[in-house]
Amino acid sequence: MQVLYERCCGLDVHKMTVAACVLVPGPGGAPRKEVRTFGTMTADLLALGDWLAGQGVTHVAMESTGVYWKPVWNLLEDRFELLLVNAAHVKAVPGRKTDVRDCEWLADLLRHGLVKASFIPPLEIREVRELTRYRQTLVKEHTAVANRIQKLVESANIKLGQVASDVLGVSGRMMLGALAAGESDPEKLAELAQGRLKSKKGELRQALAGRLTEAQRWVLRELLARWEELEEALSRVETRLRAEVQACADPFVPEAVELLDGIPGVGEHVAHIIVAEIGVEMDCFPSDGHLASWAGMCPGNNESGGKRKRGPTTKGSPYLRTALIEAAWAASHGKGTYWAAKYKRLVKRLGKKRALVALGHNILRIAYYLLKRRVRYTDLGSDYFDRQQVQRQRQRLVQRLEALGVKVTIEEVAEAA
Repeated sequence: MQVLYERCCGLDVHKMTVAACVLVPGPGGAPRKEVRTFGTMTADLLALGDWLAGQGVTHVAMESTGVYWKPVWNLLEDRFELLLVNAAHVKAVPGRKTDVRDCEWLADLLRHGLVKASFIPPLEIREVRELTRYRQTLVKEHTAVANRIQKLVESANIKLGQVASDVLGVSGRMMLGALAAGESDPEKLAELAQGRLKSKKGELRQALAGRLTEAQRWVLRELLARWEELEEALSRVETRLRAEVQACADPFVPEAVELLDGIPGVGEHVAHIIVAEIGVEMDCFPSDGHLASWAGMCPGNNESGGKRKRGPTTKGSPYLRTALIEAAWAASHGKGTYWAAKYKRLVKRLGKKRALVALGHNILRIAYYLLKRRVRYTDLGSDYFDRQQVQRQRQRLVQRLEALGVKVTIEEVAEAA
């Protein structure tokens, strides 16, 4: 087989050790193989880099094993051409013997160009990614605490959620805080209502006439304190995220966020997530279809006997997928937009969930072209599909009128000058 990289290395990364196999030209043209094992401490990984440099290695491949590959990548990416490969792809390559170590097999595949590198964004994008993923973790925890508070007060027969649209709004927090502090008089609790809730004091008195035990009051205090902590943490991470985007080493990143923010349904938070997950340079994706497949936003490929069958969506980035579905839901509820018309067409035959995935797929493809061409989004309008099918719509309307017993004659109207 053709040799693409004369001096290469395969790394088998574990929690405490890294096995490295180096292949370099040997006497007589046959490759010379050497295997060593290093620790995963910073000094050990730096020694690994020095050893590879001493061997004249140019390319290094490793499998994506959990998070253990990340420190190896961070310390070696400035010195070598690194390839992070999918373990499932490596396993699918035929010809491996059972007695071959993983690092040796990786090195052999890399030497002949039989491994495909996974997409790893540059360092400045990975910094933004750390913040966006941390924020999504906080949002999940924040939601879980809010749900736990709702369940706790419901178990005490306090029906605040039936009167107030937001249990943890300004009025709701004041009432819950008073309940946690020991107040149990519905009259006094109802007087804490603010804004529009003042007109519902009678309903509030009935809703707040529950029975909280001392243990439940203590738990409620803890949950409210945790909710406030998460609110402050979210505020801090959002401030830090905006500062990170503005100070990014790539000057196009702030502009990319602004371009993506112009898509209906895509707000600032979703734009941050898209940039953090796919980067801003679209040259690493051959087409918008490749990007959608990588993100897990396109149907699976299931074809047999010349018949194409329905297949589930592929696995991709759960962070990006969640953000795109949220954006699709917001875009589908817009008025007078292309996205609302698109959703209405899709939901009839796909159902709500599949229609949202299809809409998210379209949003990602549009984001690809906005970032690639660096242009602003222009909405096609809610009548886009009607304009595309004028003749079909004419025939359908004529048939409906003829079904009502009306003879129809069509005459073209000259366009106004």
